[in-house]
Amino acid sequence: MTLSRQKFKDIDLSDPFFDSLKKDYEEFPTWFAKKAEDHAYVFYGDDDKSIEGFLYLKREDGPLTDVTPALPAAIRIKVGTMKINPHGTRLGERFLKKIFDHAITEGAKEVYVTVFEKHSALVALFERYGFVKASTKTTKNGTELVLVKEMLVDKGSTLERYPLVKLGTQAIYLLSIKPIWHTRLLPDSILKSEDASIVMDVSHTNSIHKVYLAGMRGMGRIQVGDVILIYRTTDNLGPARYRSVATSVAVVEESRHISTFPDINAFIRYCQPYSVFELDELKSLWETQDYPHVLRFTYNFALPKRITRGKMIDAMGFDPNEYWGLMRLSKKQLRDVLFAAGLDENLVID
Repeated sequence: MTLSRQKFKDIDLSDPFFDSLKKDYEEFPTWFAKKAEDHAYVFYGDDDKSIEGFLYLKREDGPLTDVTPALPAAIRIKVGTMKINPHGTRLGERFLKKIFDHAITEGAKEVYVTVFEKHSALVALFERYGFVKASTKTTKNGTELVLVKEMLVDKGSTLERYPLVKLGTQAIYLLSIKPIWHTRLLPDSILKSEDASIVMDVSHTNSIHKVYLAGMRGMGRIQVGDVILIYRTTDNLGPARYRSVATSVAVVEESRHISTFPDINAFIRYCQPYSVFELDELKSLWETQDYPHVLRFTYNFALPKRITRGKMIDAMGFDPNEYWGLMRLSKKQLRDVLFAAGLDENLVID
């Protein structure tokens, strides 16, 4: 499957994918035509022709007066249209990552979507990531739920507050990843000197949850809730102090040793949906057990600017003699990196 960012005028409205939207919203074809020069994200199937997912996002600044109760003015991202054909690939999570990336880039305080209650699976997906019913919207098409996600408000669980990162008393680590794996695992965080925009990235591997295997010393002490600063090691195209960079922030969901899996099938079932490794690679990793630490984490955000090893040492007091494979950090060190990277400081709370 491939994800493409296209103008409405280049998207085939006659594709059967849109039939249900035309049925739910009488004005959909007219609305679609008016958006001719606007962009939307489209997921295409393996044949690169049939549409499997569609996402349109819009920034709004004013009050919402067409819902009951009305909502006050705020910088919001409206999920204008989102539809997916469910087929077990977690496409909904990939679209949610895109939605949150846009919200971060736009400095939005809220994200909202209107959805008919009959679409229970879609409602449940939004609620899993912290959307709550705030209003209803009634039109000639019927009454929809208005689900709102507050971007900078602490919720009860890691997923409900996502992409917000809560430090609390949890440990913070710098975790190094080699370039070959980094590019596959974290497409938003690939080095792009010409354009580091997370909005323009269209990789189909862009999802919220990741599984990574490693063999570095100290990995066994990582616990659920710990915060990870992802550090992409040098690509050997120049000195490490300029080519090794901090790129992303993640939160640990689970940390396991490969020995905790009863057999290879259980190991593959756990890793494959979110892993960078292909099936043959996973089988090889099971057999060799060279990378026994299995880390599952949420990919919260890419840093707007990559911070080099040299800057972390020279300006932020990082010890060049420490083991940078897995290195314990203080809150101040993490915040110094995030501030230098230009990230909204409100996305990380104590």
